[in-house]
Amino acid sequence: QGQLVESGGGLVQPGGSLRLSCAADGNIFDIFDMGWYRQAPGKQRELVAVLSHDGHTRYAVSVQGRFIISRDSAKNRVYLQMSSLKPEDTAVYYCNADPVLPWDSVRWGQGTQVTVSS
Repeated sequence: QGQLVESGGGLVQPGGSLRLSCAADGNIFDIFDMGWYRQAPGKQRELVAVLSHDGHTRYAVSVQGRFIISRDSAKNRVYLQMSSLKPEDTAVYYCNADPVLPWDSVRWGQGTQVTVSS
């Protein structure tokens, strides 16, 4: 089963920016919808952004206008550019690959911590 590896998390002040990266172990973007989820302490995991295999994007209301999901097929990477960060954005962020084909499996990365604090 393929791997997803996130990177780019860290500590940032409110109003700052971070870019998360998710490396896939192959060019899977034609057969997977790629997404970013997050889970804050004591809360359920929630969808942040999705970039479908055919290029459509969808965002949680709480991040619209501040976060951008993108991909680089040549590098097999998906990115989440986060701007105007707020303390409530603090969470572990997970990369997700949701298969288009019924015989493939959902894939998750191990997560990367994002902390927004002064």
